[in-house]
Amino acid sequence: MSREILGGVEVYRAEPAGQSLGTIVLIHEIWGLVEHICQVADRYAASGFTVIAPDLLSSVGVTPALGVELMAMMVEPDEAKRLANQTFLRESLAPVRAPEFAAVALDMLTNVVDALEEQGPSRIAVLGFCFGGTYAYALAAQDSRVVAAVPFYGTAPTDEKIAQISCPVLAFYGEIDPPIMDDFPRVESAMQTSGIDFESHVYSGVQHAFFNDTNLARFDRAARDDAWARSVRFLKTHLS
Repeated sequence: MSREILGGVEVYRAEPAGQSLGTIVLIHEIWGLVEHICQVADRYAASGFTVIAPDLLSSVGVTPALGVELMAMMVEPDEAKRLANQTFLRESLAPVRAPEFAAVALDMLTNVVDALEEQGPSRIAVLGFCFGGTYAYALAAQDSRVVAAVPFYGTAPTDEKIAQISCPVLAFYGEIDPPIMDDFPRVESAMQTSGIDFESHVYSGVQHAFFNDTNLARFDRAARDDAWARSVRFLKTHLS
C-alpha cells in the first residue's frame, strides 16, 4: 500500500497479494481521501483487485485532515454546535461545489485512467461514495475505457449523459435520502431507455452514507455488508 503521483494526481494505491483481477478507481466522499477510504481500498485489494484512490480535493483545500474535521461538524449531536459550524462548512466546501470544479475533477480522473492504461493492460472499473458516486457516474459517461461502474448514493447525470454510459452499472441507495431518491425514477427510466445494464439496490430504512462506518449517525452494518458482497461479485464478473 502506498501513496504516489499518477497522471499528475496524488493517489493511494492498494495491491492484492496475488495476481490482480483488474483495477478499481475508487472515488472518495466529499470529505476527501481520508483514512476510511484508504481502508476501503485495502479491503477491495484483499479481494483481489488493484485499487487506485485519487485525492481530488486537497488541491482545492479539502485535505484529509480538514475532511475529518468537517464530517465531525456535520454529525455533531449538539444542535447549537452543529448550527454554529454551518458557515465554516459551507465556506470550506464551496470550491468543491463550484460549477467549474466538475470539469477539473473529471480531467483528474481521466488523467489517472490515462496513466493506468500506460502502465499496461488492465480492465478498469470505477466505484465511489456520495461525491464519489456522482463522479463514478460521470466518469462512466465520459470514458468508454471504464468497463463497470459502482456508484454508492451518487447523483446521476442528465438523461443525455446517461445515454453515453457504455458499461454495466451497479448502484446502491438508502431509502431515507430524499434528494437522490426523488430523482431515482428518472434515473431508472433513463437507464432503461438507453438500454444500459443497470442494477440497483435500495435499502429500506437506511440513510445516505450508510457504508461509512466512521459516520455512526448513518452507518448501517447490514446494508454495508450486503452492498459489499454484491459489489465484489459484480466487479469480479466484469473485471476478471
